[in-house]
Amino acid sequence: MRALTIADSATMILGLQDEIRRSEESRYDHRLHGVLLVAQGMTCPEVAKLLGDSPRSVEYWVRGFEVKGLAGLQEGERAGRPRRLDEKQLREINNVLRRMPREMGLGGNLWDGKTLAAWIARRYEIDLGVRQCQRLFRQLGFRLRKPRPQIAQADPERQQAHKKNSRR
Repeated sequence: MRALTIADSATMILGLQDEIRRSEESRYDHRLHGVLLVAQGMTCPEVAKLLGDSPRSVEYWVRGFEVKGLAGLQEGERAGRPRRLDEKQLREINNVLRRMPREMGLGGNLWDGKTLAAWIARRYEIDLGVRQCQRLFRQLGFRLRKPRPQIAQADPERQQAHKKNSRR
C-alpha cells in the first residue's frame, strides 16, 4: 500500500488548523489528542510540532490535565481588558442616546461614533475611540441610521412612481 500525500501540504495544514480553532469543541478535542500523545510517550515539543502548536501550550494542556483531569482541558473564561465604563455609566449613555446631541451641548442632529466619543470624553474624562463607540451603539441596541438627502424642489408623487418597489 502506498503512502498518501497532499499536494499543497502547507496550505492544507493552515486550513486544517483554522478549522480546529473554529469551535470550542474542536479546540477541546485538539487538546485531548495532544495530551493523549504525551501519555503515549511523545515529548511536549514533539507533540507541539506534530499538531502545529507551541511546546508551552502542550505543557499547559498536560499540566491542566494532571491537576483537574478532563476539566483541565476545557476552555476557561478569558479575562480580557477591563471595562472602562461601569454599569451606571452605560445606563446613563443609553439614556443620553435617546436624546438629540444638541440637547447634550454637542453639534449635529444624529449620534455617531465621533459625537459619542466626544460626549464620553467630556462627561467621564475617558477617551474611547470612534470604533469602540460604534460597538457601544450595537451593545446598547442602537443601529446607525443616516438620513436620506432630499432634493429641494422634488415632486414626491413622481419620486414615488419612479421607485422600483412602489405600487403603481
